[in-house]
Amino acid sequence: MYVTRQIPPIKSILKNLSGIKGQSLAEFAVITAMMATFVMTAIPKFSDVMESGKANKSIDELDKILLQAKNFYEETSALEGRGRLPGQDKFDMPVGDYTHIDSVLADLETFTTYNDSTGSKWRSVFGTDNPLALMPQLSLVEDDDRTADFDDDGNKTCFNCPETREKGADEWLNLFSREPLVSPFQDGHYIYVVIPGNASGVDVKAPQILVADIENANVLHKIMDL
Repeated sequence: MYVTRQIPPIKSILKNLSGIKGQSLAEFAVITAMMATFVMTAIPKFSDVMESGKANKSIDELDKILLQAKNFYEETSALEGRGRLPGQDKFDMPVGDYTHIDSVLADLETFTTYNDSTGSKWRSVFGTDNPLALMPQLSLVEDDDRTADFDDDGNKTCFNCPETREKGADEWLNLFSREPLVSPFQDGHYIYVVIPGNASGVDVKAPQILVADIENANVLHKIMDL
């Protein structure tokens, strides 16, 4: 429990000082110096507590994102015959530039700043230019915009894809009633990748999703297997 004590006004302190002489004045000087040292020492500790609080808040938000991802997967499974995650055209297609979990974990080892080049392999959860949760400048994270069945050369890229699918950020925003979650960090922003599922029948493997806060994805990330 923290106790707040009121500091006397400066004028009152100076008035009291007028009656302090000799040894008493020296003692006061020592006490004043000790108080200044205490304040200067406490500032970094208080800062650590604040950063820890922000980290815990961000982790809580990542949990909310994963919970909605699970709900989306279950809903699409019932409506489309096969579950998928936000931004996926189909359950066996990736979101972002990864196809194997080991590659993601390897990159996370050095993904410690918002402007790390690794960010180009990830996708924004709520959109890079969402005015309610803007991505920090110099970040290389991109938006997921794969909703076409054909590439620029006219080649078929997605067979039997659900017609109801949308861009990743739009599907996430719909899950959160169009209200994006905002990182408590100044250079924070929520990002994600989806590792595609594969196979079918008894051998089917569901996709995996990883979400992170770009403030420091190395420590601020969560993984969910479905």
